Amino acid sequence: MTCQRSDQTTFALARFAITALLALFLAVTGAAFAQTVTSPNSESTESLLSANPHEFAFARLVYNGIDSGGWGPRWQVDWPEAEIHLLAGLSRFTRIDTNPDGALLQLSDETLFDHPWLYAVEVGSLRLSAREAAQMREYLLRGGFLMVDDFHGPFEWDNFAFAMKQVFPDRRIQDIPINDPIFETLYDIDQRQQIPGLRPLREGRTWERGGNLPHWRGIRDDNGRIMVAINFNMDLGDAWEHADWPEYPQKYSSLAYRFAVNYVLYAMTH
Repeated sequence: MTCQRSDQTTFALARFAITALLALFLAVTGAAFAQTVTSPNSESTESLLSANPHEFAFARLVYNGIDSGGWGPRWQVDWPEAEIHLLAGLSRFTRIDTNPDGALLQLSDETLFDHPWLYAVEVGSLRLSAREAAQMREYLLRGGFLMVDDFHGPFEWDNFAFAMKQVFPDRRIQDIPINDPIFETLYDIDQRQQIPGLRPLREGRTWERGGNLPHWRGIRDDNGRIMVAINFNMDLGDAWEHADWPEYPQKYSSLAYRFAVNYVLYAMTH
């Protein structure tokens, strides 16, 4: 299934709908989200999901990371605003029954396998124990989907690639071609461009930490299905979070939403 609207119409509708929805959505649900998902423990997540059964919940990976010089846990970047904004878009542009609350999951969490889609941010600082790597491998081979985002430059790539080598010693990270089904799940994305964070944009550029060129890469299972979608030298989370900010360009937020919708639908149908 492909989107029949022109890019211009889609961009305009996306901006209008998201801006209108978010004012009400944030006021009603923002405080509740922060209160109900404040710590990554399985008991709180399990009770939240049982009380609010839905087809899809935004699950964010909580991980131990390399010290980032006082910036706080890197897994927490853009939380919870990125989730809230993206869920509003998913509810508007798809028929997925989305849970307005998110889930914070460690790899040891018993509810991990209840989530078909897992998001990890700032994975240039990702560290995995042997047990966590084994759990991630099992999650992915049993049908889970991992989207990684917001990491940049050669140092962060090398650290992330090392972590993935722990998970899959025998599987290669590959570039995803533009005609792959993952880019045609709902929206036909036939052009790709770097999606920047807000801070570098304020400094007049789209790149950061030496990551000048964007890359869409992945790890596949034995049937060719993408298990890990890697957005390198990009920051989709910022694009979701700032979709209603006038200073953040519409072309980036609209593209970031289309990538995310395709990723979610791909994860739920493949």
